[in-house]
Amino acid sequence: MIDGRQRKNVTIGLFVEIVQKPHQRTGELTEGVIAKILTKSPNHPHGIKVKLASGLVGRVKNIIE
Repeated sequence: MIDGRQRKNVTIGLFVEIVQKPHQRTGELTEGVIAKILTKSPNHPHGIKVKLASGLVGRVKNIIE
């Protein structure tokens, strides 16, 4: 599985599963296509923060092939 904590693995247009801030305790995942990458650093321990085409914001948990 590709690591969603590394910014180099996360590109616009990828289909991913993210966890939104209000769902961090439950771990509920939302899937969608990346429209914008919000994290500036090369990696982040909880996942790279992205904005999906739907407008939702969250951290990448899984990258779907």
